[in-house]
Amino acid sequence: MSNKINIGIIGLGNVGSAVADNIKKNHKLILENSGFDLCVKKVCDLRKIKSPYPLTSDPYNIINDPEIDIVVEAIGGVKPALKLVLAALKQGKHIVTPNKELIAKHMKEIMSVAKQQGVKVLFEAAVGGGIPIIQPLRESLAVNRLSEIFGIVNGTTNYILTKMDQEGMEFSVALKKAQEKGYAEPNPAADIKGFDAAYKAVILTSVAFGAEVNLKDVYVEGITGITQEDIQYAKDIGYVVKPLAIARMVEGQLDVRVHPALVARTHPLASVSENYNAIYVKGKPVGQVMFYGPGAGGGPTASAVISDIVKIAVGEDVGPSRLKSIRVRKIGEIKSRYYLRLQTLDRAGVLAGIAKAFAKQDVSIAAVMQKETVGDVATIVILLHCVAEKNLRAALDSINKLAIVKKVSSVIRIIS
Repeated sequence: MSNKINIGIIGLGNVGSAVADNIKKNHKLILENSGFDLCVKKVCDLRKIKSPYPLTSDPYNIINDPEIDIVVEAIGGVKPALKLVLAALKQGKHIVTPNKELIAKHMKEIMSVAKQQGVKVLFEAAVGGGIPIIQPLRESLAVNRLSEIFGIVNGTTNYILTKMDQEGMEFSVALKKAQEKGYAEPNPAADIKGFDAAYKAVILTSVAFGAEVNLKDVYVEGITGITQEDIQYAKDIGYVVKPLAIARMVEGQLDVRVHPALVARTHPLASVSENYNAIYVKGKPVGQVMFYGPGAGGGPTASAVISDIVKIAVGEDVGPSRLKSIRVRKIGEIKSRYYLRLQTLDRAGVLAGIAKAFAKQDVSIAAVMQKETVGDVATIVILLHCVAEKNLRAALDSINKLAIVKKVSSVIRIIS
């Protein structure tokens, strides 16, 4: 590849425009540091907007341009992104994308076509925004036997739970504030229901463990069920609720899941607040390392995209490797500690009935706390020792049938 790198950008929204603007503003710095002259040759957007770059509404004007070396796909989603990315690859273009949904759902197909065409597909910005995590997993940590990756990979949900914890906001109020700040979309479902984090969990698992992961095999639970009561009770016992994505290798099988969890306030993840991300990686011989920084926004994402462009220009062999098939455990097989909040009648024999149902399924109670009583209804908080989820669910089915139990209000996993 020559010194001059011509770039085409498809999608000139928040990320695409930030990429173009930062290439222009930092042109001299990038040239001095990398030796490559990055040039945005053409941009594509369906909207009639003003642009300092040649603008087209037809993405194939970029895909079929023989002078363009690298295509940045920044439109998001799968349709028409997949079709356009595959078309660009077949034209011999390298691809850089922050599109986590596209990569999570179609990584194998995209990788296969890229390999056939002898080009690269890089997606550092798809996970963690400006945090470098994909490259370290492929390079710096490649000599390690990795066992676990977990952390906060969605800034929107972390912001919401931070406001609930630190300012006592209810979920709906914190969500509205996140939308006002631009952290959450008008339709926030992808964030608050956990889908965004699930896409990132799939990508991290694929890169770290070389595994082909089907999104449908990933357990996904959002934060919509978290209440101010849970936030306060967690605080009372030394925990904070955080939105986690987890990928573990357990006895040759994968444990991949996304859900809120209680994290001890002494754990470094507990202090990750607002819309920041933090990703822990465990392996041997490195031990534990944590990657921390802004997880979203045009600037951080543009930084990761431009970094990938430079990697391709330099010719680094950082393309995706071949993925192997590894079984992903079902959620019922996963073992964890749990926090439970129950509404029960305030009368003798309540705890005995609950304990009997737990004992029948080999569920061990670590601690029990009775909170306030309203009328004849009491709130009971129970912490459990580590247990398989299928055993817990069987026990809860029995507990829900007890006349003394009004409602099982919350079931939240505890991460030690």
